[in-house]
Amino acid sequence: MTDHSTLTLDDYWKFRWLQALDLSPDGSKIVYAVAHYDADDDKDKPVIWLMDVASGESRQMTSGIHSDSAPRFSPDGKFIGFVSDRSGGKPQLFQMLVDGGEAQPLTSIPQGVREGPVWSPDGKWVAFTAGLSEDDMPDMSKPYRVKRDIYRFNGVGMIDAAIQQIYIMPAAGGEPQQLTDEDAINAGIRWSPDSTHILYGAGFRPKGFMSLIPALNIVTTDGDVSPVLDNWGTFTMAEWIDDTRLALIGAPQDRSIGAKNDLYTFTLGADTPECRTESVWHGAGGGLQSDYPAGALAFDTRFKVEGDAAYVPIERGGCISVAKITLSGDESIEFVLEGERAISLKELSDSHLMYIASDFTHTPDIYIMKRGGGEEHRLTMLNDDLLANVTLPEVEHLKWKSNDGTEVEGWYLKPPQGEAPYPTILYIHGGPYGAFGYTWSCDFHLLAGAGYGVLAVNYRGSTGYGDTFGTGINGDWGNRDYQDLMTGIDHVIELGLADADKLGVGGLSAGGYYSCWIVGQTDRFKAAIPENPVSNLVTLYTMSDIGPWILSKSFNGTIYTNIEAYLHSSPITHAHNCKTPTLLVQGEADWRCPPEQSEQFYIALKTLGCTVEMLRLPGADHAGAIMGAPAVRRAQNEAMLNWYNQYVLGIEPEPAE
Repeated sequence: MTDHSTLTLDDYWKFRWLQALDLSPDGSKIVYAVAHYDADDDKDKPVIWLMDVASGESRQMTSGIHSDSAPRFSPDGKFIGFVSDRSGGKPQLFQMLVDGGEAQPLTSIPQGVREGPVWSPDGKWVAFTAGLSEDDMPDMSKPYRVKRDIYRFNGVGMIDAAIQQIYIMPAAGGEPQQLTDEDAINAGIRWSPDSTHILYGAGFRPKGFMSLIPALNIVTTDGDVSPVLDNWGTFTMAEWIDDTRLALIGAPQDRSIGAKNDLYTFTLGADTPECRTESVWHGAGGGLQSDYPAGALAFDTRFKVEGDAAYVPIERGGCISVAKITLSGDESIEFVLEGERAISLKELSDSHLMYIASDFTHTPDIYIMKRGGGEEHRLTMLNDDLLANVTLPEVEHLKWKSNDGTEVEGWYLKPPQGEAPYPTILYIHGGPYGAFGYTWSCDFHLLAGAGYGVLAVNYRGSTGYGDTFGTGINGDWGNRDYQDLMTGIDHVIELGLADADKLGVGGLSAGGYYSCWIVGQTDRFKAAIPENPVSNLVTLYTMSDIGPWILSKSFNGTIYTNIEAYLHSSPITHAHNCKTPTLLVQGEADWRCPPEQSEQFYIALKTLGCTVEMLRLPGADHAGAIMGAPAVRRAQNEAMLNWYNQYVLGIEPEPAE
């Protein structure tokens, strides 16, 4: 490592990131995948490791030559199953003995495997998902017809080409058997305890703009499909309690967007579920927005069921805790994992809880703790060697009153170099129904390492603060939320942390929306970087993959019934006021906030004579700058620092070679 005291762009490529993990049935071993950057191939390469829990010693199980991911133990603990591209074609299922040896293929289907392997509890079956066969795949190089309500989706592409079904095969070997045959993307395999049924989510069905949220279905090993709680509401997570009952996290259809989710139980064949978290005003589930290329692990907030209790993530402000919640009788909630950090419980054994945790200054690692509140042990230290020679920012926790008296929470990362007041970047989270908090962010640390203070604000609309706060922007984006952000900047200036003459603003998605909104409202910022932004809510309604759903709920009507609110809250309406040098960063494969949103704002500012540029990221979807190809992440990182350096600090960029 180079001799320096702050985190740099070069260091970014030396990090190792957890991708997936599983605990052996007897609780003695952990299998996990860790991705590292391979400079020779300019790719991220996942490698599978096996750890002995008692000793903490790990050994590498795969070479790192291929992409080996999603490791899981078989129910008898003898095998590790995983997904790999080592056969040279599409990803397939493989398994290897825990004691070592050459991996053996489980599948060889032409279209490859997407999700799996998932063993049945009795060990007789392996379930997985796969897409369309070559014969069934539509040829989209020729003219084709679209009929779906939602016909394309961010990170998925054209839905007609992304359909996937659930398969099972004998664990001892044999031909796969297709269980489902639906015009949907079926995923989220959950075996029933008796190994006769699979619970799954059927997403992107042909009809309904809410179809992006999966409907819960059950399929037998004979292929008989039945719906669960059809049209009651939306569910983000589901698990079996026993062979006749389910635990679900979600909300009824009439609940406002931004309001909390709850934990429910449901007996198959009943009419309605029973809420188990009436007293939890924060709600059940949830997750903080992070900025590291950790795949599904970064957003995995699944819960675990054991007997008559569920271990559920609870978002409380900027923290994710885990609570043990009873599933029958009187409501009982006991927090078992807490702290100023983001915690995701992964597995339970008879004696331990296994989880991952991170905070502002620690990347995700694996932890284990004895049941009953014993001492916790950190089992991996993936980036300690890298960070040992780096001075990380000091994090100051802030609370202040917004202009209407509402308390707002935020955090200020002080750069390790320089003296206050610091040049400061207001970095805004997406959603807008999301939240920042105690989890690692690469962009935060790159900015702090370059000498900037970073202000992260959980403005009105953020989750983890109750229904009133979470729904406080509905119908009126750019009002209370904007005031929360501006009073946050005022607060850090008053504290002597931020230099009022050296301010920048940026963010992704809704963070891009607010960046565009802010430069049309005030000239106090010297530079802005809206990433995959929203600039025109009217066109977003029809162009975004989730437009008709999220906007009609957010604005209490459609563009036809409430267009005045859409126009008023659109940054493009106020773009003529912009004098701030603005860099738009846009993924060209983004269907959440499509390129036309950046393009409209770009042309508007160009015609007004405002300094504006646009960085296009070919092939990148909505989260491409976080989890996309290394070339995309590198371009975003470099452009971010160069733009702020030029317009906040006045450092002219070096000429391109």
